[in-house]
Amino acid sequence: MSSRERILGRVRRALADVPRDDTPPVPEGPGRDPQYEQAVSRAYVREHGSRSVAETVDLLAENLADYRAIVHRCTADDLAATIAGILAARGSGTVLVPPGLEPEWLTAADVEQVPDRAASTPHELDRVDSVVTACAVAVAETGTIVLDGSPDQGRRRITLVPDHHVCVVRVPDQVVSSVPQALERLDPARPSTWISGPSATSDIELDRVEGVHGPRTLEVILVG
Repeated sequence: MSSRERILGRVRRALADVPRDDTPPVPEGPGRDPQYEQAVSRAYVREHGSRSVAETVDLLAENLADYRAIVHRCTADDLAATIAGILAARGSGTVLVPPGLEPEWLTAADVEQVPDRAASTPHELDRVDSVVTACAVAVAETGTIVLDGSPDQGRRRITLVPDHHVCVVRVPDQVVSSVPQALERLDPARPSTWISGPSATSDIELDRVEGVHGPRTLEVILVG
């Protein structure tokens, strides 16, 4: 008997005298136990209000800025120049690059490109000036960028250790209104990182400190 089977057996024994209507719902998928399933209404609100595509993108930009991210807008033709301008203004000499990032994005940037390597140590990553990635999806209502470790986003740690993160969001294809809509696009088997503005925390006196758990500066480019 595996550890999983042993634990599930204990749960079943503990719930043996619980009426079916009182049991929590069990999600669909492998490992579900029909014995403890019940019908659950899923008629909750999936997004708040009705917005056009342009209004949804505007809301994303507004909420990103509210979280102190720096928001840029450009066309696909201007993306390389926009990234180059951001890196130059930052004074970045080295940029961490995921393996699947579009090579054209950095053609105008006068920087040393550092590949995303499994062997890189936290100290090596900390010495990199900036990291440039794409994203999996962006949520307008919460101002959230989601990364899922795809080749154009790289390993999770490359967006947590460097102090400056430039994230490219393709508009409108990668923008959704709500968290439920974002979850539908994500593979639950992949690691996901949800980013709402630069990393920050506050102590008991509400003194805000940025850069504690991730980049101190987040710049988001909405390209369309």
